[in-house]
Amino acid sequence: MRTDTGQIVHLADYRPTDFVLERVDLTFELDPTNTKVEARLIFHRREGVDPTAPLVLDGDELTLSGLLLDQNEVPTSQYDVTPEQLTVRDLPAESPFEITITTYINPEANTQLMGLYRTNGIYCTQCEAEGFRRITYFPDRPDVLAPYTVTIIGDKAANPVMLSNGNFLGGAGYDEGRAFAAWFDPHPKPSYLFALVTGDLGVVEDTFTTMSGNEVALKIYVEHGKEPRAAYAMDALKRSMKWDEERFGREYDLNIFQIVAVSDFNMGAMENKGLNVFNDKYVLADPETATDQDYANIEAIIAHEYFHNWTGNRITCRDWFQLCLKEGLTVYRDHEFSADMRSRPVKRIAEVRHLKSEQFPEDAGPLAHPVRPTKYREINNFYTTTVYEKGSEVTRMIATLLGRDMFKKGMDLYFERHDGDAATVEDFVKCFEDASGRDLTQFSLWYHQAGTPLVTASSSYDQSSGTFTLSLEQMVPATPGQSTKDPMHIPLSFALILDNGSLATPEGVTGGEVTEDVLHLTERRQTFTFSGISSRPVLSLNRSFSAPINLHFDQTPADLAHIARHDTDLFARWQALTDLAMPNLMQAARDARDGKDVTCDPALIAALLEAAADETLEPAFRAQALTLPSEADIARELGSNNDPDAIHAGRTAVISAIAEAGEKSFVHLFETMKPEGAYAPDAESAGKRALRNIALSYLTYSEGSPARAAEAFASSDNMTDLAQALTLLAHRFPSSSEATSALASFLTRFDGNPLVIDKWFSIQATIPGADALSRVKSLMENPRFISTNPNRVRSLIGTYAFSNPTGFNRADGEGYRFLAEQILAIDAKNPQLAARILTSMRSWRSLEPQRADHARAALTTIERAANLSTDVRDIVERMLKG
Repeated sequence: MRTDTGQIVHLADYRPTDFVLERVDLTFELDPTNTKVEARLIFHRREGVDPTAPLVLDGDELTLSGLLLDQNEVPTSQYDVTPEQLTVRDLPAESPFEITITTYINPEANTQLMGLYRTNGIYCTQCEAEGFRRITYFPDRPDVLAPYTVTIIGDKAANPVMLSNGNFLGGAGYDEGRAFAAWFDPHPKPSYLFALVTGDLGVVEDTFTTMSGNEVALKIYVEHGKEPRAAYAMDALKRSMKWDEERFGREYDLNIFQIVAVSDFNMGAMENKGLNVFNDKYVLADPETATDQDYANIEAIIAHEYFHNWTGNRITCRDWFQLCLKEGLTVYRDHEFSADMRSRPVKRIAEVRHLKSEQFPEDAGPLAHPVRPTKYREINNFYTTTVYEKGSEVTRMIATLLGRDMFKKGMDLYFERHDGDAATVEDFVKCFEDASGRDLTQFSLWYHQAGTPLVTASSSYDQSSGTFTLSLEQMVPATPGQSTKDPMHIPLSFALILDNGSLATPEGVTGGEVTEDVLHLTERRQTFTFSGISSRPVLSLNRSFSAPINLHFDQTPADLAHIARHDTDLFARWQALTDLAMPNLMQAARDARDGKDVTCDPALIAALLEAAADETLEPAFRAQALTLPSEADIARELGSNNDPDAIHAGRTAVISAIAEAGEKSFVHLFETMKPEGAYAPDAESAGKRALRNIALSYLTYSEGSPARAAEAFASSDNMTDLAQALTLLAHRFPSSSEATSALASFLTRFDGNPLVIDKWFSIQATIPGADALSRVKSLMENPRFISTNPNRVRSLIGTYAFSNPTGFNRADGEGYRFLAEQILAIDAKNPQLAARILTSMRSWRSLEPQRADHARAALTTIERAANLSTDVRDIVERMLKG
């Protein structure tokens, strides 16, 4: 394992390579423990480069076996080699030359799952971000693009399927018991997009005809017997291809597109050119084993990786600092796809819930960094919600600023201008400036300044003059490495709602730029005055979450209820209900901490029950409206001195009050919202199930009995309802015979199905309370817990740390000490996995002092350990320092 090198990479130090890579020819002779890799690389020296400059190639735990220059052996005096680097001197100054490098690697021993590894009889690669250097010495950086020819040689019986990027050239028997397959990818690509998969796999096949009439073969490879469970993924793929043509004009460019689903994978999926490799949890689905959320995730992630064909592959990143240019942009594209496939407002609510629960804490803690960072120690640690989700929000704001038509014009220019390039954020923004004629210099601060802006708003109405005045002030908090911030360009979508529920149309607005229904806040303080307003309006601000900000706007419960009842923007209606609930939940946490009785505002109960009963609203939206902010949301709003037990107790009391007041409504919803007919994962049916299940959740509080949940578990005909009923039994009544019986029944029914058993582990890992730790430790002794499988580790240890506030944040610190032990054990095998689970402690400073001291001690234990990987040391030091 590569341990910490201490090297910091800076954006300011970027310069192109001295040599241009023209072509890559790779030959793999597969062996589980001794695979031979021969790389033939053709280079020429870049114009203007010192003719004596050496060729420097990256490696990671490599041993050089052979080195040729133009097919002649290179004398040892002409090169230096270590496991991490190969330097070759005295190279031709002008003409192209060929370097042939031979290495031997051990795929079976590669527990990092980076580079080429073998698991469950399948050879697989993962090369993003810097995994290719674990295969051969190479200029392993995203701005080095070349076409690849790949020849795979392996045991014919063990590897009937041999796949790589691009188009299939052919294959046949090779020698006794072996076979070969050859692939050619004509599109120049960086090494991080290289892929190879071989083994014995089943396949699902289909075709897609592009808008130019080209027929593309579609293939999804899975383990034998799981082919029927790939049908939805194939359907999602075809819809993605069609949508990208219609919405962005992007056509697929090879004659084959392939997906492989594997069970041991560090990431969700990888967009390798023409050969996407997926964690099988984002491919396999059927009603018996997958929830509605699983189906939605499969749809979104299939689309995301396919959309990378243009935003990431055809146009890639100049360097890893530009990661948001492919990830944030492609997240925006997959969000738009899902919104078109399902419910746009419900999708937007889900996006914002995720952003606030994951990215806002990152922005507010020691791991805060800009969407486009300026330095990193380990690039794997910057695959963050800031890069992905906030990066998506920045793209969305560009669309808001320019409007849909001008945004498309800018995207078309980007595709035209930079196809085949390794681009930068500046290249991307310049396309929109050139297309629209708008200066986006100030807006670009969203890429460069970390932290979530706080916008404070106040308003007044003057009846005599018919004017409404809105005062806004923005502040971006200090973050690690950035103590002072400049004012941002913040687009705020707004509406003025009159007493009768209609939207006011002002005669004029002064104080700053206003385009249609968007206020442009560009100064630290700004006042907008609206004229021609006949009566006092209620202001709805930041509708559809037009900017990723924290908004402080003291509005009365009556005004919030008015927005929740009348706004034409459904996201704003949901936000108003959330804003009604949050002060109540925060006070409930304080009262529970202080030993006081917890009360629930009747206005909140009335607003929630009104939304629940409004049949003009789609069930999926009503389900979102009834879902109160989470314990993590409450902790984020409280900010500091958090007591997770008090937050849990206060929230539980508020839920109980709502449940008791609305019991008749919840019974009605539970009885009427069951979709008719056989299970279908469509948005309408999923929405009904969501509303029915949130009603069931409230009923477990009002009825105080496991009986209804137990009956729902017994009668469920799909995994969505089954998993929800099991969760309610285990979480609400953990000691009951009904919960014990249901957990055992679930295990017996699905034993042997790893993805469903992951759910079984996760449900138990999130049972609240101090007993959670002993439960997790016991589950680690279960023979089904496989410590080398990332999905299984995430389902138990990761879920416990990220998603069980009371069980993990024990007052005695045992949860933190346990996690420290696990991080060190995981780090020895899989540093990426260890580092990502460790980020569960990113908000430790917001805890009350006793817990914070325990958390600091656990982090210090990790920091002082010997042989830490770069991944983990980078995270732990930033968390302790920040």
